[in-house]
Amino acid sequence: MAARKKALSVADLMCSEVSTLKSNDPLSVADDVMRLGRIRHMPVVSDDDESEVIGVVSQRDMFRGALARSLGYGAVAQQHLLSMLKVKEVMTTTVETVTPETSLQEAAGLMVEHKIGCLIVVSEGRMVGIVTETDFVAMVADS
Repeated sequence: MAARKKALSVADLMCSEVSTLKSNDPLSVADDVMRLGRIRHMPVVSDDDESEVIGVVSQRDMFRGALARSLGYGAVAQQHLLSMLKVKEVMTTTVETVTPETSLQEAAGLMVEHKIGCLIVVSEGRMVGIVTETDFVAMVADS
């Protein structure tokens, strides 16, 4: 009889090196980091405790900047506009979390149920990583 494969958990897929923002950072910083790092989701952490996640900024939130471009603003004017807005003005404050031990099936189910593109991974009340829809797609592509 063949040995059963161990079910994969979030720990097997998550990224533990996470770029973060603070709520009072200018939106231009988020735009630059996300564009240059090809990042689609960034946790927003507390000013007092960088492991406490208080929100998430997604690429979708940043599309608001594209609206400025479509209204005829050039790149410099768009950057100026984004520098006047703060991360806290566009971030999503409802943050779904999982633990490293959560099964990938459960994590995927949460993402589908809540129609979100990432889950923050926490252990003992502290952020230890992030798992995104891109991580799931990459896993399937590699198998």
